[in-house]
Amino acid sequence: MQEKLKAFERLLTIMDELREKCPWDKKQTIESLRHLTIEETYELADAILDKDMLNIKKELGDVLLHIVFYARIASETKEGGDPLTAGFNIADVINSLCEKLIHRHPHIYSDVKVENEQQVKENWEKLKLKEGSKSVLSGVPVSLPSLIKAERIQEKARAVGFDWDKPEQVWEKVVEEIAEFKHEIDTNSSKEKAEEEFGDVLFSLINYARFKEISPEDALEKTNRKFIKRFQYLESQAEKAGKQLSDMTLKEMDVYWNEAKKL
Repeated sequence: MQEKLKAFERLLTIMDELREKCPWDKKQTIESLRHLTIEETYELADAILDKDMLNIKKELGDVLLHIVFYARIASETKEGGDPLTAGFNIADVINSLCEKLIHRHPHIYSDVKVENEQQVKENWEKLKLKEGSKSVLSGVPVSLPSLIKAERIQEKARAVGFDWDKPEQVWEKVVEEIAEFKHEIDTNSSKEKAEEEFGDVLFSLINYARFKEISPEDALEKTNRKFIKRFQYLESQAEKAGKQLSDMTLKEMDVYWNEAKKL
């Protein structure tokens, strides 16, 4: 424990020095760091997908730096006044988190009994409502990518009992939504209507994936990577043959594509 505390203290000291002495660090604001934080989060997500532990460690450090940086900037803000703009420091951040974790885990820190993970999730959502959340879904960030947002919406709805009982029921819904989408296409419906039905198809597929414990985000990203790898093989083989993809027929390109699949 002492080693961990010493390492964290070292980071805080370095952050203070950078904020006071480095021209770039002195210039940063909470707003200016936002897009960099998003980028670092995606880099961490990439490392996790790659199962690259060395890079995961590195990217976790970058994310931690941002947390410490935000807290350092906030500590420079005057205390008091509007609680939305009042200052805080890293100790406030950590203590607030500790209090929340203790409060939302009464099965660990109190006498509440739970039998499984699902009951833990249900208790979590109930406690959030007691804390003042107006809706079970209010905790889903508006700016989340739509694929992840759909999954989080479904998980939160499930935590309060609003969900299907069996995966077979969800699959029936998938088939139903595909049929409705196809109907809109076959009848040359408006783009808006077709788009709406296509959204329903995606939402129902994400729901089914959740029942099968498949991450839609991870699954799609792996398919993206697979496509990129095969397409780049197609490009390289065409170049070796002295051909331009734009001048090749689909049948010619399929030869290289099938080679890539075998590889």
